[in-house]
Amino acid sequence: MENQTVNQEITKTKFCKYCGEKISDEAIICTHCGRQVEQLKTESASPNIVINNSNTNSNVNTNTNTINGHMVGKAKNKWVAVLLCAFLGYFGAHKFYEGKMGMGILYLFTGGLFGIGAIIDFIKLLFKPNPYYVF
Repeated sequence: MENQTVNQEITKTKFCKYCGEKISDEAIICTHCGRQVEQLKTESASPNIVINNSNTNSNVNTNTNTINGHMVGKAKNKWVAVLLCAFLGYFGAHKFYEGKMGMGILYLFTGGLFGIGAIIDFIKLLFKPNPYYVF
């Protein structure tokens, strides 16, 4: 018998990392368990991404009246406002103290909204925290 050489291509194999079966070295999906063994090979290189950012904006927060990032108004003492409302509420003194000039003038000309506004403001001021903030 002659020694016959058969040109057989020797296939390289590898093992599936999930089920452990022998699969072809070029396989991307295991023929036994069906799971993806390798990433898909792409022949094109990853695209070059160029970002031209010409943004020169700068965010400058000029608001100094913040507490924990929340905008607040000017702090006012509750008891000063209560005393002004109790004794000079008909003239709008507590509204002027809060910096609400328009309401102060309205209270001044109407006698504290005919006394009813001053009484309501007095009750509202009693339930405010100390200090309270006016916008």
